Amino acid sequence: MYRFRIYFFLLTLILTGSVSAKESSVLVMGDSLSAGYGIEITQGWAALLETEMAAKHQLKWINASVSGETTSGGKARLDQLLKTHQPDYVILELGGNDGLRGQPLNFIRNNLQSMIDSIHQQKAKILLLGMQIPPNYGARYAESFANIYSELAKTNNLLLVPFLLEGVATNPSLMQNDGIHPTAEGQPLVMENVRGYFEKLLE
Repeated sequence: MYRFRIYFFLLTLILTGSVSAKESSVLVMGDSLSAGYGIEITQGWAALLETEMAAKHQLKWINASVSGETTSGGKARLDQLLKTHQPDYVILELGGNDGLRGQPLNFIRNNLQSMIDSIHQQKAKILLLGMQIPPNYGARYAESFANIYSELAKTNNLLLVPFLLEGVATNPSLMQNDGIHPTAEGQPLVMENVRGYFEKLLE
């Protein structure tokens, strides 16, 4: 009789919607490109992607992006963020500030790999966002920097957006005066660069 009552109670909870599936969560770990620098945060590509996905998927979004963030800073913050939010998916967008500062390529790669390892330990899926930099430090450095992302994606079997700002960075009308950050008008195009890969991540 006792077991029957427990069964009946649980069945009632399920039918009335009192018990629901765990809401999956997405952690966006990036720098100013994901933090909405120079625009309203709601206009940024991450917020636009959250809105776009809301009609199809029940997801909780945590945008932990910080303007000026480096791979070292991201690495230092990541473990606590993973512990606090326990995300199912992580969108990793870091390295651009390291490249602009001319940091050694192995230093950047190792920091990103360390973050990837930590995320995998959390058993979360990763979408890696590729970045490119102007050839301020020479074409060889810029090319090798861009290759870091494809190399990490191949080594770790990750989904990769080849270049986050594809079709935007080369269009001055879609970039802020600093030539680094997209305008509000450019953000929907950035979001589209990410959306298809993110939807594949959810499969």
